[in-house]
Amino acid sequence: MAEPTRTTSPCLAIHGGAGTITRALLGPAQEAEYRAALAEALTAGYALLQQGASSLDAVVAAVQVLEDCPLFNAGRGAVFTHNGLIELDASVMDGRSGLAGAVAGVRHIRNPVLAARRVMEQSRHVLLIGEGAEQFALAQGLAFEAPAYFHTERRWQQLQQARAQSAVLLDHSAPGAAGAVFEIALNDHKYGTVGAVALDAAGNLAAATSTGGLTNKQFGRVGDTPIIGAGCYAENGVVAVSGTGTGEFFMRGVLAYDIAARIKHQQQDLPSAVEQTLDSCLRQRGGEGGVISLDAQGQVYFGFNTEGMYRGQISASGLQVEIYHA
Repeated sequence: MAEPTRTTSPCLAIHGGAGTITRALLGPAQEAEYRAALAEALTAGYALLQQGASSLDAVVAAVQVLEDCPLFNAGRGAVFTHNGLIELDASVMDGRSGLAGAVAGVRHIRNPVLAARRVMEQSRHVLLIGEGAEQFALAQGLAFEAPAYFHTERRWQQLQQARAQSAVLLDHSAPGAAGAVFEIALNDHKYGTVGAVALDAAGNLAAATSTGGLTNKQFGRVGDTPIIGAGCYAENGVVAVSGTGTGEFFMRGVLAYDIAARIKHQQQDLPSAVEQTLDSCLRQRGGEGGVISLDAQGQVYFGFNTEGMYRGQISASGLQVEIYHA
């Protein structure tokens, strides 16, 4: 893994999923599309930071761009459930106040990350699900879309493949990569969850995460994305984290919070905290995935145990986008 970078100015980092991402599988044309989309999200969030906006504003703006892009498994372009539906999850956490909000299993909200923020700011709750979350979002005036808006042909074909193999597939699973239902294949796949972490000029941290989950998922499955402390966490003076990977492992290990606890209670540095958490929560248990992390000093660290992770960062030092493992 490359050495972490530092900045004393506002900073934003994002991810668009991790997994078996290689040059041979991706191809130059698709790689260029992903790089452009990541750069657009980074630019949108950082523009707000430059204007003095909060870290929360920045992560929500960046994730909203990724939700609107059909390349990623979040919002438009999300994967289908077994019944041919789109069910979306998202979360946000404000490191300054310690407040958080999340939605799970929503089907019509254009940008679930906006709904998660409204839950945090306009309700007394942290997590709203399904129809109740949609009723709340509608009352908040958020944009809704018909199912056709979220439908993309490549996701539909992924569902047909998964149904034919009686498998639950992770995002962008390559042909032949499958396992029995709820025995997730760990051979050749990508996790398409998106997320962002930011540090603003006032020193406030924030994190946001959004996903469509697993292709062919059943029984109302919810992963780590809307679970605060699992797929999303932020605490001022400590760290902001957003994760992507095998959600069940993130939940069992309370992965995002475990990173924060190592920094806060054991005084570990950011790279050590991330790598030790990934080792204990993922590697030793057979899980895969990665995180983006940002500490109170402006140090950015990308940690993942896969062949690649769509990722990038932006600060006064410039914009950087990466895909493959170093």
